[in-house]
Amino acid sequence: MPKTIIKTKINLPSLKRNLVLRSRVTRALTDGIENGRKLTLIPAPAGFGKTRMVSNWIEGNNIPAAWISLDEGDGDPARFLTYLVAALQTLISGVGDGVFATLQSSQTVSPNDLLTTLLNELNSIEDDFILVLDDLHAVNSRDMDELLSFLVEHMPPAMHLGITPREDPALPLARLRARNQLTEVRAADLRFTEDEAAAFLNQVMGLNLSAKDIAALEARTEGWVAGLQLAALS
Repeated sequence: MPKTIIKTKINLPSLKRNLVLRSRVTRALTDGIENGRKLTLIPAPAGFGKTRMVSNWIEGNNIPAAWISLDEGDGDPARFLTYLVAALQTLISGVGDGVFATLQSSQTVSPNDLLTTLLNELNSIEDDFILVLDDLHAVNSRDMDELLSFLVEHMPPAMHLGITPREDPALPLARLRARNQLTEVRAADLRFTEDEAAAFLNQVMGLNLSAKDIAALEARTEGWVAGLQLAALS
């Protein structure tokens, strides 16, 4: 693994204790994997708990997962491919070693060709796994849009992609919907119900609020996770 890799970018985020169980949401995520859908899309503004939701789902269900926490620098296809291989190697030893070597050399090879080589290697994997690209909105690059579209279009059967942007990405979503290859969990799904808000406020945050107060806070924040947390802290 190249020394330039920041390992925390490819680690699954640590879970905090006393999380609220969101079985209605995680069931939808699990259904997507079980039904062989290529892409799981979780678009929502900041503060909706996208990262925590996905990491909780993965760890709670023992799902083999490779993870990349994206930032602005990952808009460079070569850097993205470096982290992609590093993340996949946390699951599959040695996969993409040739791609790594090419990226570290002075050879000029197109990102699509390197990704093709990697996908061909992954085609021999039989057990399902998911690649999570967290904070996809941080990457704003036409080259990356094209590379990710190529990735989605040509993923091997065992591979699934989960992405957590703040808005819909420039991917062929309509085509994936038409093919039943897309699972969508949106902001409306991530909003806390009144029961979930009660569990969060009284169990996680350690308050002792009445049902009336909880209902008022849930209505005022519209189930926005960050809003409930700020209300609880105040």
